[in-house]
Amino acid sequence: MKIATKRAVIASATILLTAVTLTACSNGSGNGSGGSTSGASNAQIGLLLPDSVTARYEAADKPFFEAKVKELCSGCKVLYANADGDASKQQQQAESMLTQGVKVLVLDPFDGEAAASIVGEAKAKNVPVISYDRLINSPDSNYYISFDNEKVGQLQGKALVDKLKKDNVPSGAGILMVNGSPTDNNATLFKKGAHSVIDSSGYKVLAEFDTPGWDPAKAQDWVAGQVTQFKDQIKGVYAANDGTGGGAIAAMKAANVSPLPPVTGQDAELAGIQRILAGDQYMTVYKALKPEAEKAAELAVDLTKGNKPKGDTTVNTAGGAAIQSFLLTPVSVTTDNIESTVVKDEFYGADSASKICTADYKAACDKYGIK
Repeated sequence: MKIATKRAVIASATILLTAVTLTACSNGSGNGSGGSTSGASNAQIGLLLPDSVTARYEAADKPFFEAKVKELCSGCKVLYANADGDASKQQQQAESMLTQGVKVLVLDPFDGEAAASIVGEAKAKNVPVISYDRLINSPDSNYYISFDNEKVGQLQGKALVDKLKKDNVPSGAGILMVNGSPTDNNATLFKKGAHSVIDSSGYKVLAEFDTPGWDPAKAQDWVAGQVTQFKDQIKGVYAANDGTGGGAIAAMKAANVSPLPPVTGQDAELAGIQRILAGDQYMTVYKALKPEAEKAAELAVDLTKGNKPKGDTTVNTAGGAAIQSFLLTPVSVTTDNIESTVVKDEFYGADSASKICTADYKAACDKYGIK
């Protein structure tokens, strides 16, 4: 063989080897979310969130999820939709995404029972479903990512009971319970956890209400009626999240209740944290939404690559099906640890402290070392 011919063969082999290597890289070779997956595919991933009245979804879950997907898979595209508190709308949104060819659905159901039909349709198309934050009552969900939601209720109940005892509120005093949405499985767990503490505390539940769609206005209307009925008997309010807590506080302020009884919350919404600093709300539960959203994104990208990681635990649906699950730990927050939780974690961005400490709350921020 002539030298020129040999060189041509070597060059051709080099080009071929380079092409194979590039193809292998572009397809990704990692077996978990820890590997580099940038540019791994051009898969579409569906993200379906349940409502717009809960601030966290648009402000935290969506941007954190989208950013992590982009980091892990530059070619992947997130299709996003919010159900606005309408199970039928969420069904239509999911069907649209399946028609568009999503490879994974990340679904936070407005109605955990109704969403089982979405899972069924996805399964028929071999599309895995990650049940995000709220559990879908379907044995065919592939994964569940959330917090220990019964623990959330326990934290709320314990904080309320401990505060009443610290304030020397006598046994037998009354509590209102403003629970979450009856269509949300998590709300059932929050309520269960709260009752496990309150029912043995010596304090009495005067009345309780499951708030449709987590709507603060509905919570406010209900509490207004209870204030009229029970007047000065209300010594504490269990509110399942910051939105319903804000509604309860608004109702009591409108009725000139003074001093306000301690009120619980959840989600560490900016308005909720500011109410805590103002002394209107007693506590909230901080759930580090960034790790939750990022874990969902990592898992979604893994699934687009055909990987099927094992969960840290399993959680059973109402029907008894064990779902591979990842559960994060919630944290009780009062004035004492706002700085070491939501501010330290930059929950509202790098300027979290300045967002909290506007002019109306500057003195309180100084008092509690928020900077």
